[in-house]
Amino acid sequence: MKKRKEEVSVSPERSIKLKRRKALDRRDIRSFIVRLVGLVLFVILLFYVIFRIIPVPNDDMRPTLRARDLQLVYRYPTELWNNDVVVYEGGEKTRTGRIVARPGDTVEITEDERLMVNGSVVSEGDIYYSTPAYDSDVTYPIILGEDEYFILSDYREGAKDSRQFGPVQRNQIIGKVLTVLRRSGL
Repeated sequence: MKKRKEEVSVSPERSIKLKRRKALDRRDIRSFIVRLVGLVLFVILLFYVIFRIIPVPNDDMRPTLRARDLQLVYRYPTELWNNDVVVYEGGEKTRTGRIVARPGDTVEITEDERLMVNGSVVSEGDIYYSTPAYDSDVTYPIILGEDEYFILSDYREGAKDSRQFGPVQRNQIIGKVLTVLRRSGL
């Protein structure tokens, strides 16, 4: 004897509800994928175009910054001012330093290892080291041209900065440091 397959009948109303649910599930999945792609594009735009996270490469900015700290850098500052900490390309490397003079300023480092800008000694409360001149091609006083900045590291005795390779052009400045995430103890 052959067994007959029992057919399960589905009411037309139930059939319509099942089709609607499947359509909603497809729309939900599509919506999720579109939002996920949008989020990924937003993160790429935010952290690769507008901001960058750059590790501090060395101790040239100590005690303010330490090697391996992470810097959040804004890549499109409209104005750069004295005392701004910036990331720049100098001496064939990416470096971090503090702007001490802007376009049009006159910079001089005296024999008693003091920094002078526009004829006045610069008083820097957060700098704990003297500012010696280096044996380099930079001669003082130096008058900064248009789009030139004089950038020094906070560790003034031994760090490589504008005293060694001269003024930094505006197009060599990658961006302004907004905040720092300390890596010590992580």
